[in-house]
Amino acid sequence: MKKLMAANWKMYKLAGEAGDTAAALRAALDGKLPADREVLVIPPFTALGPTRQALAGAAGFALGAQNFYPSRQGAFTGEIAPDMLLDAGCRYALAGHSERRHILGEDDAVVGRKVAFGLAAGLSMILCVGEKIEERQAGEVEAVVSRQLEAGLAGVPTDVSAETLAIAYEPVWAIGTGLTAGPAEVAEAHAVVRARLVARFGPENGAKIRILYGGSVKPGNAGEILGIDNVDGVLVGGASLEAESFAAIVTA
Repeated sequence: MKKLMAANWKMYKLAGEAGDTAAALRAALDGKLPADREVLVIPPFTALGPTRQALAGAAGFALGAQNFYPSRQGAFTGEIAPDMLLDAGCRYALAGHSERRHILGEDDAVVGRKVAFGLAAGLSMILCVGEKIEERQAGEVEAVVSRQLEAGLAGVPTDVSAETLAIAYEPVWAIGTGLTAGPAEVAEAHAVVRARLVARFGPENGAKIRILYGGSVKPGNAGEILGIDNVDGVLVGGASLEAESFAAIVTA
């Protein structure tokens, strides 16, 4: 399965800026996208249209969403439904990003509902997990990641298609701080995730589900990160906001 190179633009870029960046990224990777890489662009909701247009027809590219509410429709002011995202051209969506957990108050149960609902609606889901710095210092990485995986995957069928589910390990202390988990730390955490996936989905299916690393990924460290066991892609924030920077990560 191809490595998934995901750009999370968070709450950045007006519609025109997003379209221009997506077009520049497409141009930068024209003829240079490695055969084993898939590029996923995850803009803010207001920029889905221009980003979709800029990437239309580009082989190896996909569009994703940062969030949704786990319901087909209803009186949920300010929210957006999976069907709306699919209608906007999205193939993927995130759930459980640390900023939604720790800033916006989404607990494990809410994250799990989103993962199961998104998959059932036809989206490919990326479940984000990871520990805070105090949890790492207390030696609780395995316990935290295991708890988040158990809750986040509770409603997912054991025969889920591996192509429709990915896990992003993102140590909270490394997101937007310039700090990056060392190779040994990444390998250890990803091994924990892999073991839980195999236990949950079986040795064949669990071995195929992609595990991404997220946390201050840059052109200078992407190659090393991608070479670590059980790293099947990256989830990039700040370094994905410029086309040249993200293209360098994609081709690392």
